Amino acid sequence: MRYAYSVAAALLIGGSAFSIATGPVGAQVAQNAPAAMPPRGAPVSFADLAARLQPAVVNIQTKQRVPVRQGQTDPLAEFLRRFGQPGQGQGGGQGEAAPQTRESGSLGSGFFISADGYVVTNNHLIQGAGGTGTVDSVTVIMTDRRELPARIIGRDAASDLALLKVEGSGFPFVSWGDSQRARVGDWVMAIGNPYGLGGTVTAGIISALHRGITGAGAYDRYIQTDASINMGNSGGPMFDLDGNVIGVNSALISPTGASVGIGLAIPAELARPVIDSLRRGQRPQRGYLGISLLPIGESEAAALGIPRNQGELVRSVVPGQPAARAGIQQGDVIVRVSGREVTPDETASYLISLVTPGQRVPIEVIRDGRRVTVNTTVAQRPTDEELARISGATPEGQAFDPNDQNAPAVPAGQALGLSLQPLTADIARAVNVPAETRGLVVTNVDANSDAAEKGIRRGDVILSVNRQAVSSTAQVGAAVDAARRAGRTAVLLLVKRGPAPEGFIGVDIAR
Repeated sequence: MRYAYSVAAALLIGGSAFSIATGPVGAQVAQNAPAAMPPRGAPVSFADLAARLQPAVVNIQTKQRVPVRQGQTDPLAEFLRRFGQPGQGQGGGQGEAAPQTRESGSLGSGFFISADGYVVTNNHLIQGAGGTGTVDSVTVIMTDRRELPARIIGRDAASDLALLKVEGSGFPFVSWGDSQRARVGDWVMAIGNPYGLGGTVTAGIISALHRGITGAGAYDRYIQTDASINMGNSGGPMFDLDGNVIGVNSALISPTGASVGIGLAIPAELARPVIDSLRRGQRPQRGYLGISLLPIGESEAAALGIPRNQGELVRSVVPGQPAARAGIQQGDVIVRVSGREVTPDETASYLISLVTPGQRVPIEVIRDGRRVTVNTTVAQRPTDEELARISGATPEGQAFDPNDQNAPAVPAGQALGLSLQPLTADIARAVNVPAETRGLVVTNVDANSDAAEKGIRRGDVILSVNRQAVSSTAQVGAAVDAARRAGRTAVLLLVKRGPAPEGFIGVDIAR
């Protein structure tokens, strides 16, 4: 079970009584008035539903051999080796011992989706140690304690889903439901294998929809529930009261690693197409434009002069890919995809992923304050390995000598809280950026500045300010002055760090 650590904070909210009246007296009623409330939907008991569904839910057990790191040697073997006992690689002509391994495994959950033995679970359960390959063996354990070997039909790291197959027929199975009809407050039931305890039933309500936990990617979109979800529930089903699967339990948010009432499930609307593709032996079909995106935060919105949480900022454009061919530019703000608005609930990544590869779609962007619509033919998303090669790694900044040049620097603590100087060929080599890069290198960062809080550091290269290329400190000052005159409280910096793709950062202007 993947889980995200969070820090609990108590918020004391002081409020005051108020009333709302937008029409004639008596035209409005309280939200919880009997006439305005839906009929009660809570069952007297979940027992019948659980008894009907439990046989289709299975425990997943995996095993693999993993190398033993130095320092993890068996103490007895080390004792025998040190004292030269026969067969321990010292004397006796045994030569160098073979690399040591140990058996490792994981426990999780899954569920049958067909009578002929197809089982849905999470990819992270059957993924190999270190995130590469797969485990050596997978065993499906049924409610009647039968243990059946399973083979991996397919897996998809992007969605964290996998499909298994056990040989046989007549297995109890469950059907997918419609997660798009789910509402906050609906009752749900989860069945799984928490901490290896076996079939365990928990119930709660849907606490939130479209919940994001990473802030990026088409699959950062979960159903949140207060039904108890713990490690080992991974891959198990989330049911509605009709007994249909509306989610695949996948993660939890907790400061302790145990359930605190914030469980997360992959919605059926995302999971089902992926599983259907894997069952056909195909890669999941996802749209791809060849761009990286950033959410619009407070500083970015202030710098661009647009409302917050509307649209996403194009951080970079991959040459030769659909976005580049359509004319989408770095610094554009994508606000609509195929007529659907880009919001925190429906991100551009999500909307693009829904487009069938090969389909031509309109994309509306804001560019320099103007709305522009471009049309592009969406491509098939590359594999994660291909994307990693495209994006490159993000190395740590490298040291360099700021005294190599005599150019004036913007004093730290003024304007943006950055000391800057023109980038030269020698400095470009020192900070590991391409020799043709043009911009200003950061020689110092005021620790009390907003730039420092946003993560800008010595050795970063500022390529542009408010989408205007800069190669001198005077240009930076002019861009900041222009932003102030326009009533802006922040500027948008395009920052490059090492060989990794550059990114936009909104930085507040010091008063």
